[in-house]
Amino acid sequence: MDEPAKTILIIDDDREIASTIQTVLTHAGYRVFLAINGVEGQKQIESLKPDLVITDMMMPRMGGFPVLEFLKTLTDPPKVIMMTANEGSRHKAYAEMLGVVDYLRKPFPMEVLLDSINRALAPSDSKPTKKAARKKT
Repeated sequence: MDEPAKTILIIDDDREIASTIQTVLTHAGYRVFLAINGVEGQKQIESLKPDLVITDMMMPRMGGFPVLEFLKTLTDPPKVIMMTANEGSRHKAYAEMLGVVDYLRKPFPMEVLLDSINRALAPSDSKPTKKAARKKT
């Protein structure tokens, strides 16, 4: 029996980018929902309980960092991929500190996003253990 499709919430104020990503991910078999800012995104996170959130960093009303801070308050938060056109390494470090599983700089090929999603949604027990490989020196 097939497991139900994973749910992904895209939070991005650029409707063209969000719509393109939604189309690609829907064709890849995911259930995809859109929010145009962090305020709307928080509401959908609470109601949808998505498996993954893909959020932009810079948006009106509420950007990606307050969304990440909100997710830290949840008992079982979804995994998060942050995407941005910002080049700053401080932003990447802060996003990683807040728990993002990947940080993608726009523009990026859709294959890069799909690979990132596959890694983020992979079952924990199927991920290779890099620590064990590193200890063998």
